[in-house]
Amino acid sequence: MLKKKTLFAILLLASGGLMAQQPWSLKDCIDYSMKHNIQLKMEKISLEESNINVKSAKAALFPSLSFSTSQNGRYQPYFDDKGNSFVTSDGSGGSRVSSSQDHFSYSGSYGINARVTLFDGGRNINNIKQQNVTRDITQLSVKERENSLKEQIAKLFVQILYSTEAVEVSKATLEAAKESLKQGEAKYEVGKIARSEVVQLQSQVNGAEYQLINSQAQLAQFKLQLKQILEITDERDIMIATPDAADELALAPLATVNEAYNAALACRPEIASSKLSTESSDIAIKIARSGYYPTVSLNAGAGTSNSDNGNESFGHQMKYNLNGSVGLSLSIPIYDNRSTKSNIQKAKLQKTNSQLQEQSARKELYSTVEGLWLDANSAQKKFLSARSNVESAQASYDLVSEQFGVGLKNATELLTERSNLLAAQQELLQSKYTAILNMQLLKFYMGNDILF
Repeated sequence: MLKKKTLFAILLLASGGLMAQQPWSLKDCIDYSMKHNIQLKMEKISLEESNINVKSAKAALFPSLSFSTSQNGRYQPYFDDKGNSFVTSDGSGGSRVSSSQDHFSYSGSYGINARVTLFDGGRNINNIKQQNVTRDITQLSVKERENSLKEQIAKLFVQILYSTEAVEVSKATLEAAKESLKQGEAKYEVGKIARSEVVQLQSQVNGAEYQLINSQAQLAQFKLQLKQILEITDERDIMIATPDAADELALAPLATVNEAYNAALACRPEIASSKLSTESSDIAIKIARSGYYPTVSLNAGAGTSNSDNGNESFGHQMKYNLNGSVGLSLSIPIYDNRSTKSNIQKAKLQKTNSQLQEQSARKELYSTVEGLWLDANSAQKKFLSARSNVESAQASYDLVSEQFGVGLKNATELLTERSNLLAAQQELLQSKYTAILNMQLLKFYMGNDILF
């Protein structure tokens, strides 16, 4: 029975390890970052603060209510300037004679006060509107942070895909170089080639080994960067799922620049945020102008008091000392050292600045969209050309390799063809994944999900 339990535990741990090594799709990476990224969590905290500010602004429309109380004690010694004496208790049942009589008294007061602003030139109403706009801007900032994370993850994901294939190409190149070296050494043993050609083949193996190490190092670096964005701090290795039909993704049709730009204008949070900033500036001008208007407030209060002077009880005093008050207060600004005028001018300047920022955001968006389109279009053309080059380079290398095997080609010619094939394969990989990345980012800017 113990052996069965032990075997079951081993199988369970093994299955858990296999689950931990399941490849991560791009969606997995994005979903994980949405839950764990620290910067995004901080943006969401700012959004919660904005929600609180909206509630505080709305609460300013309601009356304020406060309770106040004061308790006072008074000590007053009394001295008889005529020399008379007073008989007082000594606290133990006896009495004592003194030339003074001390007196201690206390009193208390209690009050409830309420205040509500009836008119303030629209300051409170506009403040609510501005806080609502600020909250919406903060919400868009959260969306911008999410979009930024998705872009960063997509770029690293593609870099990992490219580096993974580059490692496989380097491995294949190394194996081919080793096989050529083995053939060369065999020929050298029977005197068919010179020692210099064997040295060239060995040099090719050394270069292929270096290229493989370099490709593996780049892959590890990109994985590390992805783990940092995902806030993964343990030693787990992230295995990336290779998308199906990568070639088809690279050759998918492109929208025009204007189509992409117009779609981006309608959905990108940075554009909506810049519009709201201009709207907030308009409200700020209204708030500043409210400084020219009077403020009318309604005040009301109720209070009572008690004292130990007299024979009435505490309850009796609290009842008959009860009093109430109500009144209006009016504050008319006459001269405020140019404060209101300066605030209005500053608010107008801020509006102009917001309008310029909105124009800049549109310009930057167009530049980004156009850059993605140009890169995607160029990469597609390069990919088609590179694919043909790889086919030609592979056929040429296979032919020269066969000829080298029968002694019709020397090592230099073989190495030249292998270098050409490697360069063509690397160009193919780079153009393919550049096209995929830029096309998917272009679709993402148009409001679609990144899919690969």
